[in-house]
Amino acid sequence: KLPRRRVLIGLMVLFVVGNALSAAAPDYHLLMAARFLSGLPHGAFFGVGAVVATGLVAPERKARSVSLMFLGLTVANIVGVPVATAMGQQLGWRATFLAVSAIGLAAIAALALLVPADHAHGDAAGLRGELRALRSVPVWLALGTTVAGFGALFSAYSYITPMLTDTAGYAESSVTLLLALFGVGATAGNLLGGRLADHSLRGTLFGGLISLAVVLGFFPLLMTAAWSAALGVVLLGMAAFTTGSPLQLMVMEKAAAAPSLASSANQGAFNLANAGGAWIGGLALAAGFGTTSPAVTGAVLAVLGLAVAGLAYAVDLRRGPVRGAERLVASSTPEHREPARS
Repeated sequence: KLPRRRVLIGLMVLFVVGNALSAAAPDYHLLMAARFLSGLPHGAFFGVGAVVATGLVAPERKARSVSLMFLGLTVANIVGVPVATAMGQQLGWRATFLAVSAIGLAAIAALALLVPADHAHGDAAGLRGELRALRSVPVWLALGTTVAGFGALFSAYSYITPMLTDTAGYAESSVTLLLALFGVGATAGNLLGGRLADHSLRGTLFGGLISLAVVLGFFPLLMTAAWSAALGVVLLGMAAFTTGSPLQLMVMEKAAAAPSLASSANQGAFNLANAGGAWIGGLALAAGFGTTSPAVTGAVLAVLGLAVAGLAYAVDLRRGPVRGAERLVASSTPEHREPARS
């Protein structure tokens, strides 16, 4: 119900406070509580941010706007993680949290200065109407595609270090650089996926999931040599993040009556994929199938995601023309049509 710019600023304030408390935490328990606080706004911030981003551009550039917003996640793998690690080693871990808090303050200033002011949003039926929009089968199929598709990534990525060291033969000191290569691939895939999805959302999603299944299926072979392992890491990031913005837009279109709530729910689906994919990959390891077995389970999850996406497409065909995109334009683009006045 609140103006989206105000919501984004409030969520970022929570993030800053959580990281500042982490830097000052006197013991482990308070540190964990502060970390929980700093992570609490994540899903809502990116969910609302995706709606705001699509509202700032023309309808034919919506996927690209989402991919640009997600760019921070992928660039963090290239720059943020190595810099934070080096800072922690040189200045201590508290300095890292203070630096993150400072970046958060800069983000608050940017939101206040650069994001157009808007009025309160919400479905005319209120919260019940928004929750009702999330109960439809197409919405849950879209969320299921996110869980399975990104679960495929995290099934393998959660155990990428032992694959690189025990199978590919890399030293542990090289892993940070290889993870930066993953970030390069993820950044390229994110930008490519956004551009392609503006032309064909469903085609980009299907192509990305197929590519992810193929990369993960060949991952055990790629891990047999150092050069091919490095290539595999880049391809993994690229294939997975090609699906990022299409998945986000797919959910928003299926629940166009409640785009902010649906978008935030999809961020929850990404996090569920993180936990669930890692758990499934861990089961394969615990069963003794080998260091690269989480990649194989990831390939299975990617195929499952493709099947769920196909089922969602079949439901769309059965229901006839989908008006979600048009409703999404109406509910999320007041800023593009005419910026609201303060």
